Amino acid sequence: MITLSVLPPSERGSMIPVGEFKNFGIDSNSQFRVLKPWWDVLSEYLCIAMLMIGVFGCTLQLTQDKIACLPSHITSPVKDAINCSYITDHEPNKTSDRTLAKSVSPIVKEVFGRKNNLDIHQYLFVNHYCYERFVHWYAKYFPYLVVIHTMIFMIASSFWFKFPGTSSKIDLFVNILGKCFDSPWTTRALSEVSEERGEEKLVSLRRNTMSKDFKDRADEEETIGLIRSASVKSNPEKKTPEPQSTPSVLDKKEGEQAKALFEKVKKFRTHVEEADILYLMYVLQTSLKVFKFLIIIIYTAVLVSNIEIVVRCDVPPDLTGFDIYCCNHTKAHLFSKLAYCYICFVGVYGLMCIYTLYWVFHRPLKEYSFEYVRLETGINDIPDVKNDFAFLLHLVDQYDALYPKRFAVFLSEVSESHLHQLNLNYEWTNKKLRTHLTKNSNDKLELYLLGLPGLPDTIFEITEIESLKLEQVKNATIPASVAKLESLQQLSLIYCPAKMQLPAVNHLKERLKVLRLTFETSEEIPLWMYSLHSLEELYLTGPLISEVSKSGTLESLRSLSSLRLLSLRSNLRKIPPSIVDLAAQLERLCIHNEGVKLQAFSSLKKLTNLVSLELSGCDLERIPSAVFSLNNLQELDLKDNKLTTVEEILSLQHCRRLVTLRLWHNKISYIPEHITKLRTLETLDISWNKLKKLPSRLFYCTKLRHLDVSHNQITYLPPEVSILQGLQFFSAAFNSLEALPEELYSCKHLKTLVLCNNCLSSLSSRVENLAQLVRLDIKGNRLESLPVEIGDCPLLRRSGLIVEDSLFDLLPSDIRNKLSQG
Repeated sequence: MITLSVLPPSERGSMIPVGEFKNFGIDSNSQFRVLKPWWDVLSEYLCIAMLMIGVFGCTLQLTQDKIACLPSHITSPVKDAINCSYITDHEPNKTSDRTLAKSVSPIVKEVFGRKNNLDIHQYLFVNHYCYERFVHWYAKYFPYLVVIHTMIFMIASSFWFKFPGTSSKIDLFVNILGKCFDSPWTTRALSEVSEERGEEKLVSLRRNTMSKDFKDRADEEETIGLIRSASVKSNPEKKTPEPQSTPSVLDKKEGEQAKALFEKVKKFRTHVEEADILYLMYVLQTSLKVFKFLIIIIYTAVLVSNIEIVVRCDVPPDLTGFDIYCCNHTKAHLFSKLAYCYICFVGVYGLMCIYTLYWVFHRPLKEYSFEYVRLETGINDIPDVKNDFAFLLHLVDQYDALYPKRFAVFLSEVSESHLHQLNLNYEWTNKKLRTHLTKNSNDKLELYLLGLPGLPDTIFEITEIESLKLEQVKNATIPASVAKLESLQQLSLIYCPAKMQLPAVNHLKERLKVLRLTFETSEEIPLWMYSLHSLEELYLTGPLISEVSKSGTLESLRSLSSLRLLSLRSNLRKIPPSIVDLAAQLERLCIHNEGVKLQAFSSLKKLTNLVSLELSGCDLERIPSAVFSLNNLQELDLKDNKLTTVEEILSLQHCRRLVTLRLWHNKISYIPEHITKLRTLETLDISWNKLKKLPSRLFYCTKLRHLDVSHNQITYLPPEVSILQGLQFFSAAFNSLEALPEELYSCKHLKTLVLCNNCLSSLSSRVENLAQLVRLDIKGNRLESLPVEIGDCPLLRRSGLIVEDSLFDLLPSDIRNKLSQG
């Protein structure tokens, strides 16, 4: 190692290694090499060479004698008459000196000092005196200048690695870049794309051999309402890799690390892409190096001639007796050669800096396109970047084009989605998914998943699933492997705009029976929905009509040839015209509006086969006249509207098959007498209204089985209630009844009697006549006791008797025991 002495030759025990100078240059961490193009690398080596020149010169300067002086035996009043260089060129002797003195000038003469033999101390003094006073400053400080200049060059070259506004970004970028380059996910993603592109070529060759007709049919089949990502060129026939084979290539820990890298890249891009401080700092430090190069090359070229081997020195004669000394600068010859060498290195260094400026301003470094990478890898969704992010990638590209290619994998959303899929498969194993299996309201084995970042492939290993319910599952894509779920008949997508591959559509359109969709905008309704020709029930929840454009309306439903039930929970102002496409087969129509007034009902008249109609929350003030033309209607539900009167109920007699009428949650104040015309009525629900009494003619609807008049203001029940001999359910809860007519106990088929929260003070002993009574609710009245005959109701048990415990405890023990049995 070249060392630099800081002590006199007699005390050279302590040395400073040249390695200490590294702190002034590029960071010792080799990871920053990726941000150094070839010209920066060459400039760095040039700086090292220049530093070695300076260190070598300084070493010589400190370890060897600087100058050696001898007195001149020739003197003259004219100081310039004595030329030390001339004397040096000719071997001096006494005779020649005398002859020279005579020939040069008549006043030049040989002199003899008081001391011809100077001692060592006088020579040392003269040496130091002449070196300090008569050697040119450039010749003395040349090595130190070289070291200082080189240190400034090195600091300028690495300043943007140290500057507070840029160092953190550079360090983070290099750290992320290295991890992306070495990540197993990068290798896997690129290799899979390479395999897919190879298979693409085989598929394209195979397709070229097909006949034109077959190609047309294939193309037409591929254009069915399939929504899938076109970001990656891949073979649509290629099956998704089984999750069992993935751990050998990418384990769970590596998958989590790759997932964290995607997040780091996103945050780094957001933090860096909007600014250009890195670009400006690089331009600034390069411009500074060019400026410094120009200054150094100019003044060095001018001053290098001042490095002289022989130096003439004037010394006061009182000190030694001699006034002119000729001194030999012992290192001048070597320093001169080093200076010219240094000028060459600086010149090459300056050319590199000028080329750097040319590269910086000649190319648009604030924009970086991954077009080549997209062509090379086939990953088409890699976004182009700008500003500092683009500048960093340009520098890395100069170092090695493989780095941006591997880094680009972590800019691709498709690649991220694929990784998320693998991590999802690791987290949601078959065993874990089975813990989420339950029976739904339709007694179907249902798998319910909420808030997942994707759809695990392991779902399709549970072949017994009958209903799949997905809520707020992001980036859900139903793959071809859904064909494994041979029992799947119901699909619920709640705020989950799932995409579906073509083979999955072909499978589900033959098997799916029930589809439930909940969405935020009508654009989220998937196009593949319209091809499910085996669908029997469709439930849509979300805005269907846009006030600005017609794009919110439903498209043609003609392809849903098997649809029997359509439920729309939305904010409709009119019934969608596309519902008419279902006129031939639709049996049930349910419209749940969110308080928006439904005005146009003309489409209803064409639904001649409609059996059940529900218009809930539609802000209706009257029963729509279009309903009266539905001859096959059996059930009408007008819940949660603004009906105050139902005089037009008489027109419902045209619906000769009407068996269920629900007018609950309205503002109806009375029921007209002609309700008796509805002779086929079996269920009537007029709860949650403002009724104060019931018309006696109501009870002439002799086929009534279910009557609910709860949550009104009724004070008594007409005795005609006994006419309803087929009545099985009767509720008059939350009214103001003070007594019950004895005729009520003549309805011997009553199974459920709900009289809670009234003002009843007693219960008749005739309750024993209700032989089929299973449930009796009389809680919240003014009863003081219960009749003991209540124990004679053969089917009534304690669980079906809803009453205060204090009243039940008043019954005889045998009655209590009898009711508590079973």
